[in-house]
Amino acid sequence: MDAHLLEIRGVSKSFGSVQVVRDISLSLGTGEIGCLLGPSGCGKTTLLRIIAGFETIGEGSVAINGSIVTDCTRVLPPEKRGIGMVFQDYALFPHLSVEDNIGFGVPARQQKNKVVPYFLELVGLEEVRRAYPHKLSGGQQQRVALARALAPDPALLLLDEPFSNLDVTLRERLTMEVRDILKESGTTALMVTHNQFEAFAVADNIGVVFEGGLKQWDSAYNIYHRPATLQVATFVGDGAIVKGEVAGNATITCGLGTLSGNLSLPCENGCSINLLVRPEDILHDDRSAIKAKVVDKSFRGPNILYTVELATGEECLSLVSSHHNHGLDEFIGIKPEVDNLIVFP
Repeated sequence: MDAHLLEIRGVSKSFGSVQVVRDISLSLGTGEIGCLLGPSGCGKTTLLRIIAGFETIGEGSVAINGSIVTDCTRVLPPEKRGIGMVFQDYALFPHLSVEDNIGFGVPARQQKNKVVPYFLELVGLEEVRRAYPHKLSGGQQQRVALARALAPDPALLLLDEPFSNLDVTLRERLTMEVRDILKESGTTALMVTHNQFEAFAVADNIGVVFEGGLKQWDSAYNIYHRPATLQVATFVGDGAIVKGEVAGNATITCGLGTLSGNLSLPCENGCSINLLVRPEDILHDDRSAIKAKVVDKSFRGPNILYTVELATGEECLSLVSSHHNHGLDEFIGIKPEVDNLIVFP
């Protein structure tokens, strides 16, 4: 991996007395895809606008290719930063055809003759090259916007909730397509989304943002299986928190019984902990001595996500084959299989 193409160091931003970005630092290497993930209003889009040059900062700096583009004393104009941007609403030019939209930011005719056909092929739109945006589907419009942003060969591509206007089926397919396109073109990109499944599908590294602060910058695997904080653990993926106590080396006792595995944090015997339990950690087993009452259920086609109540009164989730259709208030046998004990003080 080359040196960091994007470096954000200690960036903070306030609107009046309200601080919306709090001391955020992160970096992206050349060709990497990053994602800022968090609930609406957490500050992730403001950070994207700071990188693009649409907002100033109160503290910190932003560097692209080793050159400072924003700090407290200077602000390089957006058009001089070598950044491409895909907006939530695509912002296509309605009076231009697909090929003219893609070629809009490419200066020379000779370059257009080479660049536009390449990106038409890359995003699979050769057959509609002369169509206008209003004749295209939402997915086609999204691909035009992506190709238009990539055509001038930006150093960095920013994507602001690029899939939010698409239906679920199309969104799932296009997330994979967009990742393939970005990797094929070798583009460094940073995306903003509130949808964790989009983040998992597209990004090499994910930054979880709450209340303006970056809580964890890590791979999708680590964000899910090794969350840095209880807040990250409960935001990413389904799960429940069960209280317990460390009973020995790599062993805890809780409402699910005695569990052994790899503790995510070093804990002394007798230490009280909160254990994160994922739905896939709780198996349905009628032979199990542990019984739990079904208090809620969500049918998901091949699976049913059950919310079950333990003898302690705590609740956890269990993902079960939909062939096992149990009713509310019914007691079922459950068997915990938790290899990695994700615990928090």
